[in-house]
Amino acid sequence: MGRKQTPHQKQQQKQFTLINGTEIMAETNAAGEKQFAIQKIYTKDISFETPNSPKVFTLKWEPALDLNLGTHVETLENSMFEVALTITVTVKIADTTAYLVEINQAGIFTISGFSDQEMGPMLGSFCPNILFPYAREAISDLVNKGGFPQLILAPVNFDALYMQHMQQNQQNSEAKTLN
Repeated sequence: MGRKQTPHQKQQQKQFTLINGTEIMAETNAAGEKQFAIQKIYTKDISFETPNSPKVFTLKWEPALDLNLGTHVETLENSMFEVALTITVTVKIADTTAYLVEINQAGIFTISGFSDQEMGPMLGSFCPNILFPYAREAISDLVNKGGFPQLILAPVNFDALYMQHMQQNQQNSEAKTLN
């Protein structure tokens, strides 16, 4: 005979859903069900440039890499959001640009039942974490097809970047109230 669950235990039940091959956890609660679904993942914009080829192929390969990340969120409907992750990679040899890759990897996500405090991390960290492997693969393929040694970007801690962004916003707002 199974044990009876208390209302509190029922409230804290976890639900696992398989979406596009990824197991996504959503908590259910008495107020409503939290839902997260990936509707579509796509490349919105992509660019690869080798402004100094073929000269760059004759130089000794001692690259310096500059990586820039950015995210943009757009509300499509009441619970549908487009999250776009922009990655720009510039590789130079001394003062000569070997190549520049830019990708805008996007996804459409359905997110509902989460509080306002939970929505920030979902859109600013969780969704970019889903998009990053797609962007990393596209960048690696472009660099390889451009005739350069393979570039595999290291994983990015979007949770830490999101927290850093929030702390910076808080400091900026505190500085404005002091002035």
